[in-house]
Amino acid sequence: MRKDNQSSVSQFLLLGLPIWMKNQDIYYTLFLVMYLTTVLGNLLIILLIRVDSHLHTPMYFFLSHLAFSDVSFSSVTVPKMLMNMQTQSQSISYAGCISQVYCVLLFGGLDSFLLTSMAYDRYVAICHPLHYITIMNQNLCFLLVTVSWVLSCTSALLHTLLLVSLSFCGENTLPHFFCDLSTLLKLSSSDTTVNEWVILTEGSVATTLPFICILVSYGHIGSTILRVPSTKGIYKAFSTCGSHLSVVSLYYGAIIGLYFFPSSNNSNDKDVIVSLLYTLVSPMLNPFIYSLRNRDMKGVLVNILSRGKFSPR
Repeated sequence: MRKDNQSSVSQFLLLGLPIWMKNQDIYYTLFLVMYLTTVLGNLLIILLIRVDSHLHTPMYFFLSHLAFSDVSFSSVTVPKMLMNMQTQSQSISYAGCISQVYCVLLFGGLDSFLLTSMAYDRYVAICHPLHYITIMNQNLCFLLVTVSWVLSCTSALLHTLLLVSLSFCGENTLPHFFCDLSTLLKLSSSDTTVNEWVILTEGSVATTLPFICILVSYGHIGSTILRVPSTKGIYKAFSTCGSHLSVVSLYYGAIIGLYFFPSSNNSNDKDVIVSLLYTLVSPMLNPFIYSLRNRDMKGVLVNILSRGKFSPR
C-alpha cells in the first residue's frame, strides 16, 4: 500500500453481500435482472413524460427528476457490486470509494427533497385546486428542483470533504457492498468526532425535515378530505396520492430501519440488506408503482405502442 496525502491506503476491500459462495451465480443473475429493470423502467418513465405533452405537468416534472435520480442512485453502487461478484474481486480504489460516497449521498438526498416537492404538489392539488395552476407555475417547479439539487450537492460535498481529511491506516476492509460513510468512519485512525457530529445534526435535519414536511402535507390533505367526506373524494385523493405515498413508505421505511434501529456491532448483515433495499429494490419498484396506479402513464404507453404496432411501413 502506498502513502497518500491524507490516507495510507490506496484501496478498500468490499466484502459484499452476506451470501454463500455457492449461491453467488443465482444472486448475480437476480440482481442483474433487477438492475436492468430499474434502468429500463425509470428511463421509460422519463421518455413517456418527455414525448407526450399531456404529461408536461408539475407532478410528472418532479417524477421525471425522481426517475433520473433513482437510475443514478442504483448505478452508483450496483454495477460495482455485480462486477465484484462476477470477477471475485473485492477491491475499490481510494478515489473510487470517495466518489461513491459523494454520489450515494447526493442522489439519496435528492430523492428525499424531490419526494418532499411532490408532496407539496399533491397538497396544492387537493387543498387548493382552484389555485393550483397559479401556485404550481413553471418558475416554482424549476425553483423546487434547483433547490433540491443545490441542497443535495452541498450536503454531499460537506460530508465528503470531512471524510477526505481523515487518515486510514492498516485496516481497509468494509463489510458492505459499497463505500458507506458510517462504515468508513469506523475504519479511520483519525478522530471522527466532527464527522459524527455533522452526520447527527446536518444529516438528521436533511432527512427528518423533508419527512416532517411530507407528513404535514398529508395531514392537511387528510383534514381537507374529512371536511367533505365522500366516496368520490376519497377515491380521487387515493388515485392522486397513492403512488407517492407508496414510494415515500418504501424510501423512508428503509431509512428508519437502517438508522433508527441499527444492528449490533458484531453483525452488519441487517444494515447491508436494508441498504440493498433502498439502493436497488425501491428504485426498481418505483416505475411499477407509478405506471400500475397511474391511468395517464398507462394511456400514453398504450398509445405509443399502438402507433408503433399499426404504423405503415
